Amino acid sequence: MRSILQGLESLLLCGRRILQKRMGQKYTIKEMAADERPYEKCERFGAGSLTDSELLAVLLRSGTKGENSLELARKLLYPEAETQKKGETHLQNWTKEDLLKIHGIGKVKAVQILCLCELSKRLSQLSAREMLDFSKPGTIAEYYMEDMRHRRQEYIKLLMLNARSRLIGESELSKGTVNMSIISPRELFVEALKKNAVYIILMHNHPSGDPTPSKDDRLITKRVKEAGSLLGIELLDHIIIGDNCYVSLALEGFLKNT
Repeated sequence: MRSILQGLESLLLCGRRILQKRMGQKYTIKEMAADERPYEKCERFGAGSLTDSELLAVLLRSGTKGENSLELARKLLYPEAETQKKGETHLQNWTKEDLLKIHGIGKVKAVQILCLCELSKRLSQLSAREMLDFSKPGTIAEYYMEDMRHRRQEYIKLLMLNARSRLIGESELSKGTVNMSIISPRELFVEALKKNAVYIILMHNHPSGDPTPSKDDRLITKRVKEAGSLLGIELLDHIIIGDNCYVSLALEGFLKNT
């Protein structure tokens, strides 16, 4: 009897939502069927059954007048319709300033979202750390992927290694709208010499998501390799990070041919 009543309740709520949608009205989470509400769905079927939007809605807890937490979550994850079609999420791209411009996001929720993104990044790196091998570009790219692929500006990172190819330091040399051709090899090697590095690996991201090396990328790689040869500090690779993809100039054979 109880299950029949729950079924009738679900049908009534569903009908009400359809009517509200046709009339251009919004509905609250409480007006959803019990097994469709993100929190209750998680309790009943586990977190793995929730969509990305539902997971975020649970963490947001509440929406605003005229926009429930699930709709707010979708807005944060997929501000553009195309991103959802491609299965891409935008959450990591938000800054605190951008979040505070969104109706329904105050200081507390903005900080919570930023902390969630940082935790996600750290957990991803922790998982990738076990496979990290500085002689294998794929493992390097995987380890730094979450840190670099979401950045809106171009960042240049220098990895410094000892004689055993162990990481002894890393440094972000520049950020912003960067033309790789104006990065000075001197700037790179000042940092490397401070650490007594024997090998270095150069990395930078392409905010466009396409890691295809530009003419400037290849030019700076050649200049850094030549300068390193004079100083006794070998450039092992220049890795360009895109959106879940990368290009290794070492794997391309470019370093051998320069």
